[in-house]
Amino acid sequence: MNQQAQLPTRKKKASAPADNAAPQNREEGWDQRLGFLMHDVSRLRRTAYDTYMKPLNITRSQWWVLIYLARHDGMIQSDLAKLLELGKAALGGLIDRLEASGLVRRGADDSDRRAKRIYLSAAGTKLIKEMQVRSDQMNERILAGLNAEDRENLTDLLTRVKRNLQAIVRDNE
Repeated sequence: MNQQAQLPTRKKKASAPADNAAPQNREEGWDQRLGFLMHDVSRLRRTAYDTYMKPLNITRSQWWVLIYLARHDGMIQSDLAKLLELGKAALGGLIDRLEASGLVRRGADDSDRRAKRIYLSAAGTKLIKEMQVRSDQMNERILAGLNAEDRENLTDLLTRVKRNLQAIVRDNE
């Protein structure tokens, strides 16, 4: 018999709030539910983006490399690996595939012959524009039903949570 661990469930109250009501953070276990919610939102967003970007024949990992290069073209490969939190070999494979697809090119660094700089090609720049259009469309769908103030508040709150998490990581290094 296959037994699965039971996740904690929310205790029902006599007068349950409407589905669109703000959750009560002081309820028992709210922090655990928050963790699950953040994980689920992140996972579903990744899945939705993967599906939405599939017609462009680009993986999420390749997407991130291209986005970083769009912001900082000509990065040294090892610096890019650190930013993406990837091993040098893993990033090397990604760069190989992007280069084979004609989306990036490698170039020598003027001051260090061992270092390789990564540059977007014209095809890579064109693809990023297509990716951005699709990304904007997807974000509109994700944020449907949120007005401008809600969107701003959500961005502010998530930014603060991100900073708190970054501080925790730094403190534990």
